[in-house]
Amino acid sequence: MIRAAIIDDEPLARRRVRRALARIAEVAIVGEAGNVREALELIRDTAPNLLVLDIQMPNGSGFDLLAELEGHAPAVIFVTAYDEYAIAAFDARAVDYVLKPVEFGRLALAVERARGVVERKEQEQRLAELQSIVGTLRGELNARSDRDTCFWVSSRGESHRVCASDIVWIQAERDYVRLHTLTRSFLYHESLAALEDRLDTDSFVRVHRSAIIHRRHLKSFRRGQFASLTAILDDGTEVRVGRTYERLIREEIREASKI
Repeated sequence: MIRAAIIDDEPLARRRVRRALARIAEVAIVGEAGNVREALELIRDTAPNLLVLDIQMPNGSGFDLLAELEGHAPAVIFVTAYDEYAIAAFDARAVDYVLKPVEFGRLALAVERARGVVERKEQEQRLAELQSIVGTLRGELNARSDRDTCFWVSSRGESHRVCASDIVWIQAERDYVRLHTLTRSFLYHESLAALEDRLDTDSFVRVHRSAIIHRRHLKSFRRGQFASLTAILDDGTEVRVGRTYERLIREEIREASKI
């Protein structure tokens, strides 16, 4: 029996993984955690033999968690939005990695690989291998954050570099998008759907067919007539939540309130 722990700071991401694991035979979910401290307590109390582990979380990464493990090492499946750095280094040591958003078939394949590791009881041997490269991978994760996704936009004959970390929200305008920062906005020639695929899902969330917001700048939600939702950003901007996205946003609010 696979005894899995889900470790991710995003409630919606945990929910997606939980639903996928529930469809796989002989897999029991022993618990969930949203940060390294909670995860260490969960592992100590439940002794899972599989971690479905996010890489980037607040107050410590998945790498930090691995560095704190002692003795018995669970098999590890990384669930990450980052496919450029950690994946290559972990390919030979972690059981597998799955890119966000998680697809059921891909996660099921990763779990089957983990099942073989658990049955062969190789976890103790893998712990030293995992921890031997934690320092390197921490550096790569920090380097990636420093090289944040950026866009070159033209305005009044000048080219401006706009980094994703500086964007408050994004608004669709026909075949273009408008990138709103704290100081000004820029028109960028790309569709909202195409741009969404390039953004970090841990940082950005789509709330309307014509709007994406940066989670860091989300201040609150206001309920309106007929149970509608409006996102309030920290600069005072109000962005309506589309009906297609209301259910997911409401679920995220409910899940977050339980943590």
